[in-house]
Amino acid sequence: MTTQTAPTVKDVSVPQGNKTTQSTTALSGGVTGADQPAADRGRTSIADVVVVKVAGIAAREIPGVYDMGGGLSRTIGAVRDRVPGGRPNVGRGVKVEVGERQTAIDLDLVVEYGVPITDVARDVRENVISAVERVTGLDVVEVNVTVNDVHLPEEDGEAPTTDSRVE
Repeated sequence: MTTQTAPTVKDVSVPQGNKTTQSTTALSGGVTGADQPAADRGRTSIADVVVVKVAGIAAREIPGVYDMGGGLSRTIGAVRDRVPGGRPNVGRGVKVEVGERQTAIDLDLVVEYGVPITDVARDVRENVISAVERVTGLDVVEVNVTVNDVHLPEEDGEAPTTDSRVE
């Protein structure tokens, strides 16, 4: 018995107007025919946005990660989060390259002041690799972590309380 596998295809959508580009990667080529097992009939495709969301959620699960994204994207995200009905963008600060069987991920983080940055980066890397490989089946070849900022406790908008010298 010989098994034929259809070639794996990467389908890239063309941007139209204000729409963003979305690419899809086929993970497994399927074969046709009633004599084939059900699991082999058809093809599985995973869009890049899926990897972005899984990686973003996994990175945010790590203690010490305050936020994700660069300065401008965080500012826009803060405005978006305050709009009624707006949902937080879990993909902010995540860039991916997805191939036929592998993916590479770049993350931009803001960490809490006082946490060991190298430990947070290691934990983020391990959690992202584990989540993406488990959910998508893609091999993660690298996760690059860039720490853009450190969140200080006094940046939460609360002015420090000081005793007034005069009444």
